[in-house]
Amino acid sequence: MVRFLRSQILICMIFCLVSIGASAARHSKDPKDSKSDTQSTNRVLTGQNAFTDAAHESPGTRRHLTANDLPAPKQDESVDNGPSMIPKPADAWPKAPAGFKVEQYTTGLDNPRLMRTAPNGDIFVAESQPGKILVFRGVTPDGKPQQTSVFAEGLHQPFGIAFYPSGPNPKYVYIGDTDGIVRFPYQSGDLKARGAAEDLAELPGGGRLRGGGHWTRDLVFSKDGTKLFASVGSHSNIDDADTHPEEFHRADVLQFTPEGKFVKVYAWGIRNCVGEAINPITGELWCSTNERDGLGNNLVPDYVTHIQEGGFYGWPWWYMGGHQDPRHNGKHPELQSKVITPDILMNPHMASLELLFYQGSQFPAEFKNDGFACEHGSWNRAQRSGYEVVRLPMKNGRATGEYEDFLTGFTVGDGGVWGRPVGITEGKDGSLFVSDDGTNSIWHVIYTGK
Repeated sequence: MVRFLRSQILICMIFCLVSIGASAARHSKDPKDSKSDTQSTNRVLTGQNAFTDAAHESPGTRRHLTANDLPAPKQDESVDNGPSMIPKPADAWPKAPAGFKVEQYTTGLDNPRLMRTAPNGDIFVAESQPGKILVFRGVTPDGKPQQTSVFAEGLHQPFGIAFYPSGPNPKYVYIGDTDGIVRFPYQSGDLKARGAAEDLAELPGGGRLRGGGHWTRDLVFSKDGTKLFASVGSHSNIDDADTHPEEFHRADVLQFTPEGKFVKVYAWGIRNCVGEAINPITGELWCSTNERDGLGNNLVPDYVTHIQEGGFYGWPWWYMGGHQDPRHNGKHPELQSKVITPDILMNPHMASLELLFYQGSQFPAEFKNDGFACEHGSWNRAQRSGYEVVRLPMKNGRATGEYEDFLTGFTVGDGGVWGRPVGITEGKDGSLFVSDDGTNSIWHVIYTGK
């Protein structure tokens, strides 16, 4: 009888072990899915733990905020806490994840902002305040540009840069001035504009129309090249667009033809879509957006999202998830159900700027098609936040909702700030270049695997 019971127990143990093994096999990730395996190793902070400050940003840390995590408005919590800019300390340097190296590509610039890479690999940079477009070519053995040139000057706070048509031989470089869209004739390899600027369209804001407010104007062409999208930020923080005519065609993405003919408001209620990009998998327009201020430390999150044609994103009356701004209580109830919740909620007041989708092969394979965005840094928050470059994990062209600290270290422990990332572009070799208007320099991020 004892021998029989022992044999039954042994059979049960074997059966359990086989069942557990089968269950584990059913739920294990495909070993070929390196992206899932890599992402699963990252620390993800959620809920209230996802709110952060610059002192606790570190490469590899991920955060996932949702509309359900947002606190109630606390207008008395709102502060004016702009950065205290300091010279870069001798021992300070941007921090990247393991396996990446950061070099200083060039210095001595004057307000470097958005950057775009030409098809031949030249890097175009907008020096917005002096009204210039610069071109940088190549990298020397000591990590510096091989050639530098002024492509164009005399512009009106230029920001957006786009090449048209797509492919290896564009005919034009389009520039988003604060008051309009202009283009220069261009042939691959030009270091200086080969002709005068051609005015294509006026944009709200700047000298020729209603001035003031957000001045950056990004430009991007649709994947098929038939649509030109221009982002125009709001004139104000929260003025009611019904009663303030200066908000006409602002806080919008406007659609034009490549020849500059206005077509329509493509999407609206986007307070300040500073950075535009086309998702290479879905072909959708995406925006990196600065949301409103004055509702507290943890409201309202900045965001990065795909943009739906005709979509409404809430400003100024509502914000994500159908929350009403108390400063517009009772207004436009019919719009509450139409408010689109963005794909990726960033920490509030980080000032999310230029955006790109990584297409290179230098970085590990799991980075392919992921987004990157520059976070210029907060002023309306008691705790400094931003001052970093973040990675935006994607899966089949769709956001996971998470974002990851990628390039940090631009602040010091006492609250001083020495660097402010603005623009980001991909070199022809798959490395990344980041403009920084704190040090007036460009950083070069290279993957070495070491």
